[in-house]
Amino acid sequence: MSFRRALALAACGLAGGSVLFSAVAVGKQPARGGDAEPRPGGSAAAAAVPPASAAPPGLLLLPPAAAAAAAAASCPPAPGWIERPAGTGGYWDSNWDRREPLALINLKKKNEETGEEELASRLDHCKAKATRHIFLIRHSQYNLDGRADKDRTLTPLGREQAELTGHRLASLGLKFDQIIHSSMTRATETTEIISKHLPGVKKISTDLLREGAPIEPDPPVSHWKPEAVYYEDGARIEAAFRNFIHRADAKQEEDSYEIFVCHANVIRYIVCRALQFPPEGWLRMSLNNGSITHLVIRPNGRVALRTLGDTGFMPPDKITRT
Repeated sequence: MSFRRALALAACGLAGGSVLFSAVAVGKQPARGGDAEPRPGGSAAAAAVPPASAAPPGLLLLPPAAAAAAAAASCPPAPGWIERPAGTGGYWDSNWDRREPLALINLKKKNEETGEEELASRLDHCKAKATRHIFLIRHSQYNLDGRADKDRTLTPLGREQAELTGHRLASLGLKFDQIIHSSMTRATETTEIISKHLPGVKKISTDLLREGAPIEPDPPVSHWKPEAVYYEDGARIEAAFRNFIHRADAKQEEDSYEIFVCHANVIRYIVCRALQFPPEGWLRMSLNNGSITHLVIRPNGRVALRTLGDTGFMPPDKITRT
């Protein structure tokens, strides 16, 4: 390891706190046996034990000022999404959906006579009580040769996949509240097949969940060409996230189970945003056709990912990713 590289690594390690010195490997030292030869004028024991202020073999002691300077020169600034909010112990934004009780009331209208007692009552009135279960379904395999959206219908295999997904959802024994689906043909057809296994569940179509390019991926990929610029699709897909992914309304008394049938890019972006992962990483995940992704949003705003792209209920020869 070169001296410059070792110095940079040590400095980066010191960037997060106050230390007295840094130990850096500067080179390979010759092997020493158990019986070191004594130096001229001294005993073997004295030669084997270094002075208290000396660095161990192969290590360089850096004063605090040098370590801090090396850190500033060698360590790039942390990305904005991992900066810790002031006054918190972690990176989780509890008001990510803007539905924290304190964010839902107008503090300026607080009755000065009742003070904190009234505030506590109003906060309690705004607290969510139910858990939302979000099932994100990717559409089934479709005809890639279709020129227009109406021509991109499900393939025979895609229809089989939708049947398997519908059967899987029905087997969970849950009381689903609604199916919200993208207005694109492949998502609509997938929804129609799934809904046969869930009779009585209302269906809602929306343009917000249509496929698109949510945000420029990182790392970038040269082979992937979005059909629309990121700022066009990105605003719409972000709007879908804000509209559909949030904790339950305070008036909701029972847990809800909702299905969203849409597209791989939309689902991957939603997962990143809901878990507060960097959204630029959405393209690092891969989802099979007809797969099930299960998000749980607790009343306190905590989010958990139960499953991501599950197709374990499909035979191996029915699994595709187109």
